[in-house]
Order: sequence, then structure tokens, then C-alpha cells
Amino acid sequence: MNSLRVKLDALIAQTDLDVSERQREQLVGYVELLNKWNKAYNLTSVRDTSDMLVKHIMDSIVVSPLLVGERFIDVGTGPGLPGIPLAIMNPTKSFVLLDSLGKRIRFIKQVLHELNITNVTPVQSRVEEFDGGEDGFDGVLSRAFASITDMVEWCHHLPRAKTGVFLALKGQLPQDEIEQLPEWCSVIDIKALKVPELEGERHLVILSRKG
Repeated sequence: MNSLRVKLDALIAQTDLDVSERQREQLVGYVELLNKWNKAYNLTSVRDTSDMLVKHIMDSIVVSPLLVGERFIDVGTGPGLPGIPLAIMNPTKSFVLLDSLGKRIRFIKQVLHELNITNVTPVQSRVEEFDGGEDGFDGVLSRAFASITDMVEWCHHLPRAKTGVFLALKGQLPQDEIEQLPEWCSVIDIKALKVPELEGERHLVILSRKG
């Protein structure tokens, strides 16, 4: 068993997450591909694969138990975060991964091919130009957006009517951003996330349309 797998197993053991053998192999495979492509494509500032397990994999999959619904979109996904780890964890749910940079989408397509992930649709587009279809999404995920305010303004057309939510992964709780939210949007829940071996706070801010 390789050292990355040993490390991943040790991290998962510090959580209540239920992760199958196949899912663990896919998560390690994703980190290996990210590391390989990162040398040429500069997909993440995290260079160490062990750090990737903590800062990218665990930081993403701790959100998995909080996903309610079937259809999700990860906006500004970058190299597929948190979308790919969450898709691996939730093979019966569907994920659209949206990014405006071609090299990131090419990388994601390669990951899907090599790891045989079938519940992800990569899309190269700016979020404000992307039409989410008539139904909309149960959850609009974002990990890298500059602010929650920008996220809800640019993604306002994506959640499913009445039931869809915005899921913003943040570090420290951004009280100033929450105070600047537009009138039509409100915070319905804030979850403090525990990420093994990650320094600093992590929060999931869940928002929805009012009314």
C-alpha cells in the first residue's frame, strides 16, 4: 500500500465518514493525477501530496454528509475542488463542474477518464453565462469564490426554485460578507467543519432565497 493511501486512511479514521475501498483508491488516484499535472499546468499552489490530502481531499469530503438532494454544481471548480472528491463520495448524485479555464477542464476530463468517474459533467464557461437548465440545482457549491456576496450574485440563476441552496466553503466565518448579502438571500445555517490536521477554521455557509 502506498504512503498516500496510508495517510488518507489515517485522516479518514479521525472522522465519522464512511469511505469504501474503491472510493479511497479514487481519492488517492485523484491526488496522484493532480500532482502529476500540476508540474506543467500549475493547477494548485499546494505542492506536497500529503498536504493535498488534508487541504484538498479532506477539506472537501467533510462536506459530503451535508449534501441534500441529487443534482449539484461546483462553480469555479479549478482542478475539480470540491466537486471531484464529493462526486467520488456520492456516486448516486450528479455534479456539474464549471470553470472558465480550458486547462482545468482538460485536467478534469482526464481524471474522469482515468478514475472511471461517471457522475460528473465538466463544463468550460463563465458562471454568469451558464444556463443551469429548467430545473436548477439542489446545491450550488463554491470553495474558491472571492466572497459569498459575489457567489450569490453571479450564481443567482442556478439553484432549484424554492428548495435549492448555496453552499459556500469558507475559512473563518466571514461576518462582513454575510452582512452585505442582497435582500433576496439569507443564511439558513452555518456548520463548523472539522478537518483533520488542517490549521485554521473551516465553515460551510448554507444560504437560500427568501420566500
